[in-house]
Amino acid sequence: MKFMYDDVEVSIARLLEQMTLEEKIGQLMQLSPSLFGAFGLTKDEIIAQMVNGELSYEEFSQIGRDYHEDKIRAGLIGSMGGVTGAAKVNELQRIAVEESRLGIPILFGLDVIHGYRTIFPIPLAEACSWEPELARETAKIAAKEAAAAGLHWTFAPMVDIARDPRWGRISEGAGEDPYLGSLMAAARVKGFQGEDLSNPSALLACAKHLVAYGGAVGGRDYNTVDMSLQMLHDVYLPPFKAAAEAGVGTFMSAFNDLNGIPCTANRYLLSEVLRKQYGFQGFVVSDANSVAEVMVHGYAETRKEASKKALMAGVDMDMSHGTYEEDLPQLLAEEQLSHADLNEAVRRVLRMKFALGLFENPYRTTPEQEQRLLLAPEHLTLAREAAQRSIVLLKNENEALPLSRGNKKIALIGPLADNADEMLGAWAISGNPNNVVTIREGIAAAAGGDTQVVYAKGCEIDDNKSDFTEALEAARGSDVVIAVVGESSNMSGEAASRLNLGLPGRQEELLKALHAAGKPLIVVLVNGRPLSIPWAAEHADAIVEAWQLGTLSGHALADVLFGDYNPSGKLVATFPHSAGQVPVYYNHPNTGRPTGEFKFTMKYLDGSTEPLYPFGYGLSYTTFAYERLTLSQSEVTADGRIIAEVDITNTGNRFGEEVVQLYVSDVVASRVRPIKELKGFAKVALQPGECKRVAIELEVASLGFHNEFLEYVVEPGRFMVYVGPNSKDGIESEFVLIS
Repeated sequence: MKFMYDDVEVSIARLLEQMTLEEKIGQLMQLSPSLFGAFGLTKDEIIAQMVNGELSYEEFSQIGRDYHEDKIRAGLIGSMGGVTGAAKVNELQRIAVEESRLGIPILFGLDVIHGYRTIFPIPLAEACSWEPELARETAKIAAKEAAAAGLHWTFAPMVDIARDPRWGRISEGAGEDPYLGSLMAAARVKGFQGEDLSNPSALLACAKHLVAYGGAVGGRDYNTVDMSLQMLHDVYLPPFKAAAEAGVGTFMSAFNDLNGIPCTANRYLLSEVLRKQYGFQGFVVSDANSVAEVMVHGYAETRKEASKKALMAGVDMDMSHGTYEEDLPQLLAEEQLSHADLNEAVRRVLRMKFALGLFENPYRTTPEQEQRLLLAPEHLTLAREAAQRSIVLLKNENEALPLSRGNKKIALIGPLADNADEMLGAWAISGNPNNVVTIREGIAAAAGGDTQVVYAKGCEIDDNKSDFTEALEAARGSDVVIAVVGESSNMSGEAASRLNLGLPGRQEELLKALHAAGKPLIVVLVNGRPLSIPWAAEHADAIVEAWQLGTLSGHALADVLFGDYNPSGKLVATFPHSAGQVPVYYNHPNTGRPTGEFKFTMKYLDGSTEPLYPFGYGLSYTTFAYERLTLSQSEVTADGRIIAEVDITNTGNRFGEEVVQLYVSDVVASRVRPIKELKGFAKVALQPGECKRVAIELEVASLGFHNEFLEYVVEPGRFMVYVGPNSKDGIESEFVLIS
């Protein structure tokens, strides 16, 4: 039956009248590309049958195709995850809209986290640019490529605040600060979704994971989270609120429990906060299998009870597991759920399909368009620029960098120096290492024909058997040594927590051996989280935090190493001296006994409480001076604003860009407040010797916090303002907030 869709809500109501119970529940189901569970067998049972020759791969695949297509033809699938390619998507969509009873289109989704085929820097790296507009542009390109490949929905951005680098998924977000995290969240939502979701180049975004997933105890993925509601609202929820205000179409619930309630069944989070307080109108999808896991948490005795609690809490779509499909009919028959509850969830899903224009244009792409857009030249240009701007210079003694093109021989050492796979980083599902420019390729191209680049792996990323002989021979015969060390991409991301934040395997031993060779040592870090590298920080001549930069990693890094691009990145997550300091973050609360020389103060017996590199830190090939900080007012009311102005001078001999950061400290309040909080920043470009007066606006309303009644309050009192190059250094002033 065909409908005229001139009024969305009327059309949805008409569809609901026509839909059977099974068709409605089908809209709340996302079928995973994994076929395990589709045969009434476990994964191990299916593998055993294939190993024993009872089930061939061809038979397995054909059963899967038939299973998918039969359910689509019956109108029992609302969404599919992990199916890509314009031809394949269009064929499945054709079955849905032309062969099913009501012709309701399928929503195709995938984790497009930092690019589709053109892979951009991991989100943690990109946030180090401190350029939300850059994040918006890379998300826009990711959406364009993914949409050309048939996708409608991305399970991104991840906007979790992460203060514990042991947690592997820190790589997917914007770091530890709620202010910067909120700006990045909104930018990425707007980049993915554009101005109009019905534009065939737009993707429906999904802010995840609601909420506090990054606060897992011990940094162990999926672990419990226990925190005050004030902390939740002041630190962990702001990026989700920003995503809602930016118009995000979907949210994803988190795996973890929060204060004893699994987020997938947390009515307070999903209904009270998200829908009532934030006014969210889209739909909520569970994380993979997390509805059934409500039972594993011990919050439901049966899976059926888990399904009931999830739907009643506000989870509209069940990802991957099929619990809603199996449990909702019985719950409705037993009147444990109402048909009104079911209809509301279906209505939310259908609303997003209408917003995407899928009823009018179910085939939004073609194979020809897919081929034309993937890795388009302008996409690669942006990938190189984004990678350049994500790099952070951590150390540069005696101007070891930039490299001189007069060097006759460069020794390029390390397990990541010529490794295409690991440049892509975690969650680069559709990226192809064959498209990657490795660091070795990038340096060789930039060095020129008169410079010999001698490469030796030195060691593997994570083993204890490597022989350094070839690497040391290359180092001794070189003018300079570049050691590329760090983590493999599977050491960060989901299910990739680490106890030790140092360099895996024998990589630090390799650095020590290279240092002993007596040549200038440049350490390049390729990693998905802050690392603990105190030896390198003390002994290396220069350290470049390159992260995992994506498709054009090699060219972007070479641009920085040779000075063709002056690095301007600043850290968005604190680097600890030791994992024993974790969690360590800049905006921690004050204490009655701050760190000091006296014994009975907040400190360790065997190490520093200070970070190795603080939040906001990053060097340049030039230097900057901060002078004459002034505030537009010395007294202000809660509904007012203050303009902070400061002179920034480029005191070096190179063009450079500086991220000018503004922090505020609430001196006395009714709750203990953070020692300082980021409240504004500006990026300024300066020629050598040039001085600019930089103005940063501070909205006084942003200085509030949630009290014991969860009321947002902005209290009168004295506030300190700090402006500087990072969270530790700068110049200060103050103002008084009057009632």
